[in-house]
Amino acid sequence: MASKVVSFSGSWLSPSSVVGKRYTKSTPLSSAATVIPPRTSSLRPAAQSQRATWLPGLEPPPHLDGSLSGDFGFDPLGLGEDPKDLKWYVQAELVHCRFAMAGVAGILTTDLLRVTGIRDLPVWYEAGAVKFEFANTSTLFIIQMLLMGFVETKRYMDYVTPGSQAMEGTFFGIEDALEGSEPGYPGGPLLNPLGLARDVDSARDWKLKEIKNGRLAMVAMLGFFVQANITHTGPVENLIAHVSDPWHKTVIQSLVGS
Repeated sequence: MASKVVSFSGSWLSPSSVVGKRYTKSTPLSSAATVIPPRTSSLRPAAQSQRATWLPGLEPPPHLDGSLSGDFGFDPLGLGEDPKDLKWYVQAELVHCRFAMAGVAGILTTDLLRVTGIRDLPVWYEAGAVKFEFANTSTLFIIQMLLMGFVETKRYMDYVTPGSQAMEGTFFGIEDALEGSEPGYPGGPLLNPLGLARDVDSARDWKLKEIKNGRLAMVAMLGFFVQANITHTGPVENLIAHVSDPWHKTVIQSLVGS
């Protein structure tokens, strides 16, 4: 069987900073766990000092050398100074970005259907209390715990040993249908039907777009939380109220009135 780059595609996340050996389906786990070299800077000192940072003119910290997707030198608390911690934070940010993007899309869609009267839906922060007719809450909770537990376990195993969860026989024999370019970026006909990010250059662009949109989504989710706590309405209703009276229905008036 011809060798190919493989990764665990049942997961949504994994550190984008992992580089090293091309894994094959015959690669033993013990070998895969020992071939990851330390990350080195891909930028020369002059280029690194001139690259874009989150605060113009700010010198980025040494451990953020521009090799990570979306690296703008933001780490005021120095949380990523340890390479192991940085690897984990990269992974954590990626999964939070993806969950935030899914959450924002779901909240806006259901809120728009509710406000326009197309569907009789609860406001997003009360949706968890709804009782469904097709299954009781305990059943849904157990199913979610089993499914999420399985995926998260596989994700963590792939984080510890990149490439191990894409080896033959590790995912019900459908590893090829989920094969991606590297851990955390699944592909194949099931998860990448349009064939995006097949080459290195396009993959770099898509990773940057994903992390930027994910960070924006996390900020939006924070805004939704604050809106729900202060105005007790959904984001679409808040937007309609502001547009109808932009000089008196603002964030400041809402905070003062609360």
